[in-house]
Amino acid sequence: MVDRIYTLIKQDERTKARLGHIDLPHGRVETPAFMPVGTNATVKGMYHKAVADIGYKLILANTYHVYLRPGLEVIKDFGGLHAFSGWDGNILTDSGGFQVFSLSGLRKVKDTGVTFQSHIDGSRHVFTPESVVQAQGIYGSDIAMVLDVCTPPGIDHRKAEEAWRVTKLWAERSIVERDRLGREAFPGNLFGIVQGNFYEDLRKESAEVISGMDFSGVAIGGLSVGEEKGQFNDMLAYTAQYVTPEKPRYVMGIGSPDYIFECVANGIDLFDCVLATRMARNGAVFTDDGAMAMKKAVHKFDHGPIQEGCRCTACTHYSRAYVHHLVKCGEMLGGMLCTEHNLTYLYDLMVRIRSSISDGSFADFKKAYLERFYGQGA
Repeated sequence: MVDRIYTLIKQDERTKARLGHIDLPHGRVETPAFMPVGTNATVKGMYHKAVADIGYKLILANTYHVYLRPGLEVIKDFGGLHAFSGWDGNILTDSGGFQVFSLSGLRKVKDTGVTFQSHIDGSRHVFTPESVVQAQGIYGSDIAMVLDVCTPPGIDHRKAEEAWRVTKLWAERSIVERDRLGREAFPGNLFGIVQGNFYEDLRKESAEVISGMDFSGVAIGGLSVGEEKGQFNDMLAYTAQYVTPEKPRYVMGIGSPDYIFECVANGIDLFDCVLATRMARNGAVFTDDGAMAMKKAVHKFDHGPIQEGCRCTACTHYSRAYVHHLVKCGEMLGGMLCTEHNLTYLYDLMVRIRSSISDGSFADFKKAYLERFYGQGA
């Protein structure tokens, strides 16, 4: 059996939110936690030191993208992603399943694995459950995800059931390959992924089966793939109740405050999204009063910070007017400052969320925060 890496500290009495921590090879991660996305082994627009200085101890890299560039041989030559990129914290690598799913016209799924064409040069490649585990072993991933079949909303039950059947098969083979490699070749923790599309019977079965398998953690996949928010909320709540509380729970692709609060309220420990950095590069920032577009003329003469009390460089050294100027001019510093701000804002929001779970006020904090941020109740 795998080592138990999750410790529950406190369970909220009014919701399913929980406070805990996950012990990983490169240090402890307090949960619930948001993880910045570093697709190509870098968080866009940020030095690794700046990410660490904010407080982050776990970031993502993408198996699909790193496999294509710079390639496994380069990563192997450097002894893993940590040494190659100079990041001293933990790294979670996804399996590439979602990226392959998004290449729907360029892929073919079979029981053996998935054949796909590179989005870079059209070259053909094959991912199998075994090769994906091997790749993440070479990366030295602290958390590695199994290869799964991600499906869009709206497909019929038969197709969803077939995708779950293949996902289960691949999960079983991934465990066998991890055990075959051993700790030296695979030092990290393997997480399984729940699928089942938006069918309750498949979701329940998948959550129970994956929870019972020899994984260190469980991810709830197949959400945030284009469905309506209400559908996301309903299926998240339904699925989460069948995922074991003994292991860390992870929902992929979640990064806006309303989705974060929904995940936390349902007992989710980890989530990630490119939203914070992507919107920042387009000059949009998070504040307690909602997302704000720095291109708007209203900021032209504003002497104040983006967010009063924020500790990021933009808020402690520059005015809204200056950031507005940078964004309007297309200066790269504008995107960099907005990126640091958004990642700092989300990290500090998670600190506030963990504190509210600790003192029993999470439900009230959630309601008040969302009413101010979105003008809606929890």
